[in-house]
Amino acid sequence: MQEYKVVIVGGGATGVGILRDLSMRGISALLLEQGDLAHGTSSRFHGLLHSGARYAVKDPLSAAECISENIILKKIAAHCISDTGGWFVQSDEDDPDYVEQWIRGCAKAGISLREISLSEAYWKEPLLKRNILRVFEVPDATVDGFKLVWANAKSAKRYGGDYKTYHRVERIILENKRIVGVAAKNLLNEEELLIGCQVIVNAGGAWASEIAGSIGVHLDVICDKGTLLAFNQRLFQRVINRLHPPSDGDIFVPHETITILGTTSETVSSPRENQPKEEEIKRLLMMGEELLPKIMERRVIRAFAGVRPLHREDSEVSGKMDEGREVSRNFALIDHEIHDQVQGLISIVGGKFTTYRLMAEKVTDWVAKRFGNLRPCSTAQEKLLPEISDDLKKQALQLLPCAAAEKMLKRLGEEAGAVLLEIQNDPRKGQMLCECEMVSVAEVEKVALDADAHHLADIRRKTRLGMGTCQGAFCTYRALPLLGLEYAKFDPLQDELKRFINQRWKGIRPILWGQQLRETELTRAIYTSILQLSEIRDI
Repeated sequence: MQEYKVVIVGGGATGVGILRDLSMRGISALLLEQGDLAHGTSSRFHGLLHSGARYAVKDPLSAAECISENIILKKIAAHCISDTGGWFVQSDEDDPDYVEQWIRGCAKAGISLREISLSEAYWKEPLLKRNILRVFEVPDATVDGFKLVWANAKSAKRYGGDYKTYHRVERIILENKRIVGVAAKNLLNEEELLIGCQVIVNAGGAWASEIAGSIGVHLDVICDKGTLLAFNQRLFQRVINRLHPPSDGDIFVPHETITILGTTSETVSSPRENQPKEEEIKRLLMMGEELLPKIMERRVIRAFAGVRPLHREDSEVSGKMDEGREVSRNFALIDHEIHDQVQGLISIVGGKFTTYRLMAEKVTDWVAKRFGNLRPCSTAQEKLLPEISDDLKKQALQLLPCAAAEKMLKRLGEEAGAVLLEIQNDPRKGQMLCECEMVSVAEVEKVALDADAHHLADIRRKTRLGMGTCQGAFCTYRALPLLGLEYAKFDPLQDELKRFINQRWKGIRPILWGQQLRETELTRAIYTSILQLSEIRDI
């Protein structure tokens, strides 16, 4: 039996943030994740690094936490963040009284505002609808959830932290209502793994109530599904929010060459219910047109949904139960020894992606106090990745197109050196296997060799392969030969092909019209005819 002081259940942003903080304080920890890191809610959101302005009226505590963490993350994780800035725009349909409340709320939370003229606004964002009355600039930014989660995991590894993907917790082991370990199943080979520990941190997000419920502990987590749309163009250069109480379809978030429109809010019974619905997509487009005219003429390349884990305090339940947008975005740390007489189990629920580091700090403070560890938290000061050397930057620019070099360095950091050496030895490996996201053959080969890469989708999450405009139509079949005999850990190539294409199809099927329908018919022709893929279906 392996022994650790702490086992963390859940490999999203909060879970890996906790692993990093514990490891930096010298507390032995293992993280268990039933899928790949960041395969759940931490990558299924609009990618906004909140300034807090969205919550300045309704949730001032969340607003203050967001602006504080926004400033920290821009310093320690700059390679994962695009500092676009954000606008809140008041249209002629928005309540002017709310605008005044919002201005006061931002001032109270410490969120800097700058009102800009309409002439400047339309010059910088010419696609904005022409019914805008006022525009305010705030320090919003965009963040790549995949990169940030993996950067935390790698940082934790450098400090001795450990993680295992595709390991599902089957049992929490108790002795006299005291945590002594967990039993996990390796979902790749069905083997059982027994781990001894003194503390379990339940960071399962939308799954947290199921994890706690496995030992009879009640945890009130609302599963709040949010559906989003990805457009094939960068329609706006900065985050655009509508200046009214948070609602559906009122925020556009630019990422690289695409734009994401979000989001809906619907309470669902399970974190497994993450399939976008046609009526949600229609509502998003209808609401989005209040900011972007003729939105139906724009090409949507994908719909996707994530399930937010919202925590409802007992005090929030009064008569009609609050759900969805009515529940605070604050987070809660729950000591189950106090609430349920289970010693050594704590749950962290609620919160925002933006506040993951703060949530991890509070959890680790609790754990450190339990073990008498007096080392202070330093995650707000130390950068997630070492600085990239000038020599490496120069080498990348010599061997790859400028944009491709910049993207790869952001994805891999100093690890890019191994990729560049391969390209130097064999220039053919510098070819762009995925033109949409500028991913080279050498980069895919390197990532495929990682111990925690078991499926083509794992490679996608680290490189963005198949996440561009073609949604995997061309780069998928190009990548398959690279997963040949030397990568024996992968499933048979036909199975990998089916799994990957069907994962892409899940988000394409709800938005089949116009140019996307024509592109999809081309994709179907490639995979059902030329490559003889017998079925494309939702999975």
